[in-house]
Amino acid sequence: MKKIIIDTNALMAISEFKIDLFSEIKRCCDFKYKIYVLEGTLRELDNIQKEQRGKEKQAARLALSLLKHQNVEVLEDDGTEKYVDDRLVYHSQQGDLVLTQDAGLKKRLQKPYLTIRQKKMVVLAD
Repeated sequence: MKKIIIDTNALMAISEFKIDLFSEIKRCCDFKYKIYVLEGTLRELDNIQKEQRGKEKQAARLALSLLKHQNVEVLEDDGTEKYVDDRLVYHSQQGDLVLTQDAGLKKRLQKPYLTIRQKKMVVLAD
């Protein structure tokens, strides 16, 4: 079973692009998988919700709510990587799929990874 780890910016895209990320993952991935987020991603969303205003705050609130509703499991930090992106790269190197919109992070990830194309669908980039 594959692990799919969703990055903060992909979760924020749910609100921005009006995309059903979880249905799109299901449509795109014709293999067994389980969806996860990093503990650091939850912290980032929480900080956005507390410190930002307007659309950003609403997007973070929606993302946190959906994660709870979808029973997405949290991968706890083990202290080896300081930054969330470094942790995502590590998981990518271990064979896990990462879903992100971050162009800089995409360059560092092992292929395949997941991304959002045309602001409406999740695709497997390989």
